[in-house]
Amino acid sequence: MAAALVFSSFTTPLVSILVFVSFFEFSAARYALTATGSHWSPAEATWYGSPDGAGSTGGACGYGEAVAAAPFSSMITSGSPSLFMSGKGCGTCYQVKCTGNEACSKKPVRVVVTDSCPGCESPHFDLSGAAFGAMALPGRDQDLRAAGRLQIQYARVACEYPGKTLTFRVDSGSNPSYFSVVVEFEDGDGDLSGLDLREATGEAWRSMIQSWGADWKLDAGSELKPPFSLRLTSAYSDQTLVAKNHILQGQFNKDHEQSYEAQH
Repeated sequence: MAAALVFSSFTTPLVSILVFVSFFEFSAARYALTATGSHWSPAEATWYGSPDGAGSTGGACGYGEAVAAAPFSSMITSGSPSLFMSGKGCGTCYQVKCTGNEACSKKPVRVVVTDSCPGCESPHFDLSGAAFGAMALPGRDQDLRAAGRLQIQYARVACEYPGKTLTFRVDSGSNPSYFSVVVEFEDGDGDLSGLDLREATGEAWRSMIQSWGADWKLDAGSELKPPFSLRLTSAYSDQTLVAKNHILQGQFNKDHEQSYEAQH
């Protein structure tokens, strides 16, 4: 099934590159992800940053200031080690809800993993102030944040980014023999277990390496031949998505955004 893709590259160097990979924590068999949670588990939640803010604009996933802008819109979370998964949890989507505080709305809100909470016991969501307050009844967000720490329920859900089915961003440090890229937004599973590159002149796929956090790179050691195709493999469903011939010559160091078709 074809899906629209968006590619973009930026002239400013990235703090880090993020990619979406995660392993769901239920011991039961995996199920197709939907936009609404149905398999709920207990967890603990805290919040950090400014009360109405996006937590940290640095973050171990490397989204930078994008966490405060649409489509993230500050609805983000740091994850404990079992959620962050050494960076492979970046970009996964969850619904969270609280019921044990009188200020809780008991309605789920969706958050995206964009940072790490290394000292947190699992499972733990260290939410942005905005996301923590979003679990409250209307007008009670400050009361809920005053609680500081809550017992919550969480469920893995499909990611939904209207108008941004899939966005690639190339690190401006890329050059003819070194390529680094971020899959910035990915509908559906929202995660990656692998990213492969194929040159225009070859049939073989070359595995990229997760550099740190969400940064994926290929240090080829010789000149790469664009246009490149990229193959994404989901950790959750093991499905693959191929974006054919969409990294073109000369796009490493200038802005570029364009829609593409991908094949499962």
